[in-house]
Amino acid sequence: MKNILLPTDFSDNSLNAIRYAIQLFENDDCTFHLFNAYTPVVYDLTYVLLSPAQFGLRDPIRAASQEGLDELIKELLNEFGSNPNHKFETIARFETLIAGIKELIIERNIDLVVMGTKGATGAKKILFGSNTVQVFREIKFPVLAIPSNFDYVTPQEILFPTDLEVEFTMGQLQVLKEIAKLHTSKINALYVSTGHGLSEIQDRNKTLLPTLFKRMAYEFHDVEDMEIPAAINRFQEEHSVDMLVMINNKQSFFENIFFKDTINQIGFYLNIPFLVIPSKQG
Repeated sequence: MKNILLPTDFSDNSLNAIRYAIQLFENDDCTFHLFNAYTPVVYDLTYVLLSPAQFGLRDPIRAASQEGLDELIKELLNEFGSNPNHKFETIARFETLIAGIKELIIERNIDLVVMGTKGATGAKKILFGSNTVQVFREIKFPVLAIPSNFDYVTPQEILFPTDLEVEFTMGQLQVLKEIAKLHTSKINALYVSTGHGLSEIQDRNKTLLPTLFKRMAYEFHDVEDMEIPAAINRFQEEHSVDMLVMINNKQSFFENIFFKDTINQIGFYLNIPFLVIPSKQG
């Protein structure tokens, strides 16, 4: 059984991500862990060191968080009905979002984190909400970010841009493979050539990829030298892409695309769900 962590702040944005996860894994045995991290607007040292329960007091903030989670489950069951494959658990915790996710990944034996992200907003051209950027940077674990207002589409075509510099492993690509197998998706690996030919490592990794995706629909696309965002954009224009997947290898390929100042040129990314896989978990 899969364990899927679903952080929520009760916004429409996070609800949309939860609805996506339920539909993505409709035919898979899953426990969905709905997690709300709450922090009192004003609290003193007493609140941090000693819980209100020690004073015989009801903690209204925690109670509101738990009530919100209970209502959310009722809403989901009302919309999707009772699926024998699915089980829901709730966690209301006085914690920061990042620390809470890190703890729950271990405590609940989590396989995947699914969360909403706001996407490009008008003139600001913000690619990701601040929470999502923080999670991508600090959580060394597979995270699937769902853009706000994205209506569920079966991921038939998955785009997997790579610089072929990562030493691919079976375990690293497990989440991607499981999603692809569930939906008989086609995986499109995209490499933007620099005109200098492949290094020995890149050539080895290019040969390795089809063996890791054997018995699955897989195609390798070699694109002429251009900016990577432009290459991804062109591929999306020419093909119907339902999910974008990248490995965060902490090298220039991922970091330069997503965390540089000129990020406004790639607002289109958030038209589709985006799975980020760390090069190493931990």
